[in-house]
Amino acid sequence: MSESNAPPKTHKAEGGKGVLITTPALDQLSKLCKEQGSGKLLRVGVRSGGCSGMSYTMDFVSDDDIRKDDEVYEYSVGSNSFKVICDPKSLLYIYGMQLDFSTDLIGGGFNFTNPNASQTCGCGSSFAV
Repeated sequence: MSESNAPPKTHKAEGGKGVLITTPALDQLSKLCKEQGSGKLLRVGVRSGGCSGMSYTMDFVSDDDIRKDDEVYEYSVGSNSFKVICDPKSLLYIYGMQLDFSTDLIGGGFNFTNPNASQTCGCGSSFAV
């Protein structure tokens, strides 16, 4: 495989758990997190809806929004570091999911690869289990 066709390296949270995040996604999330200001972290989850039944959610929230039952994962590679939080119900559906980022004109942005999904839609932002 040539280097340009090689799959992107993935990173696990400290402790080896949580969502797998590729280097391009990690770089983009770190950049977005810095733009949000200090004390911001990324909440990931799922909700009912979308063309396949469930859709992914991602939003920057403040430290105050961490609930006592949330799982908190810290990712750090080089100078890039940030936290991802997820509620326990969502984690059942997205545990082991890979988050990637592409700058492609068509199909660019954040992409989810979920081993728990039995079916995904064409847009890539909803799934069924």
